[in-house]
Amino acid sequence: MSDSGDHRSGLLPALGPVQLVLLGVGCIIGAGIFVITGSAAADYAGPAVSLSFLLAAFACACAGLCYSELAATSKESGGAYSYTRDALGPRIGWLVGWNLIMEYLVAASFVAVGWSGYLSALCQSVGINLPTSFTSAPFALEHGKLVTTGAIINLPAALIIGLATLCAVIGVKRSSAANMVVVLIKVTVILVVIAVGAFHVDPTLWTPFIPPVTPEGQYGIGGVMKAAGVVFIAYIGFDAVATTALEARKPQRDVPIGIMGSLAVCTVLYIAMSLVLTGTVPYTQLSVPSPVALAVQNMGEGVSWILPLVSLGAIAGLTSVILVLLVAQPRVFFAMAQHRILPSTFAKVHPRYRTPHVSTIITGGVAAALASLFPIDFLAELVSSGTLLAFMMVSLSVLVLRKTRPDAPRPFRVPWVPLVPIVSILVCGYLIYTLGWHAYIRLGIWLAIGWVIYEVRKKHAAAVGVA
Repeated sequence: MSDSGDHRSGLLPALGPVQLVLLGVGCIIGAGIFVITGSAAADYAGPAVSLSFLLAAFACACAGLCYSELAATSKESGGAYSYTRDALGPRIGWLVGWNLIMEYLVAASFVAVGWSGYLSALCQSVGINLPTSFTSAPFALEHGKLVTTGAIINLPAALIIGLATLCAVIGVKRSSAANMVVVLIKVTVILVVIAVGAFHVDPTLWTPFIPPVTPEGQYGIGGVMKAAGVVFIAYIGFDAVATTALEARKPQRDVPIGIMGSLAVCTVLYIAMSLVLTGTVPYTQLSVPSPVALAVQNMGEGVSWILPLVSLGAIAGLTSVILVLLVAQPRVFFAMAQHRILPSTFAKVHPRYRTPHVSTIITGGVAAALASLFPIDFLAELVSSGTLLAFMMVSLSVLVLRKTRPDAPRPFRVPWVPLVPIVSILVCGYLIYTLGWHAYIRLGIWLAIGWVIYEVRKKHAAAVGVA
């Protein structure tokens, strides 16, 4: 039956394919198109960043189908952490959850840096020049190494995270109508820029489409592949569609339509926007926090009226993304605290606001620190590597559970098993490989820290007699 999951969950299966596609588009469109497109083109792929978006979309589609099956059968919160813990055991589940912590923490910081860039662009468009010493990161990423920039702190990035953290603590009820308004603003801004920019494109800026490899190893086919790993962050959010499987009228049909439909719409928008950006601004100049605003500036005085619209749309969209990330992170902490991997403090709920205030404040504090110090490209690589590894484990979990629990009810089933999960594992693994040795080191250090925390907590639980 189409609503086979609702008897267990109590959820009303009321979502059709159109609602699911719109939900996916609303969650996906955000920092990727407004922020990361420029740096990926400037640092890795040139105009061929559009091909990078295609490869990243393919990886997301395979992983998204696997995510859908687990979301439809799981009875716990915590997302990929709970799914992989159930299939691969508590240790692997913890490491996946540990990566999710990095994803949400760093992604919120990454988005906040972009938010700061568009705030500066908006202020500049009305004649107010914010001091770069307080709106830029003190560190920059050059050839895999962090170097100082002379800036003091990215203050707007830290402040917006602080405000979003406060909202997450006191509780924010976002109605579907309010979310729809934000989605419409974001998509309208994107369509306006694409439509206007199409008349200002200089095709010579697309030549060569795939720039030759430089002595530093940038560009070429390898650069296109590496950019795919970096822009992968632009698609994070499609898992929101997967988690609504129990609320879909016909999950076997509607969930894949929602995932594939939202990925298709966003991929078309991403490719169109990347072509406009690289066709109006030399790609080497696009490594800035607000590349869309820079492109509009390069279109000339005749379209200067778009600039405030772009900045306002980006600020509205990025604000909602930051808030969602800071609301989502405590759910992972909460699930981990319930499993006694983290201290029970992380599961505390505020007596008045009924929110996990301790974990929310910790999340916001760390995210604010990261946003105030580090550049966009450094943060983007951290998010991408951790998320790709988590998606590999989700895909592996599908294969394991199909063997160990073949008769378990599955309101949604991944098609073409084992092909789709295996392709997801291989493509995500390859995208991690393209990020380079410095990304491996950062990911390895993060996993090592997580491993130590798990073992310490496990020994503590054994000492006090916790099962």
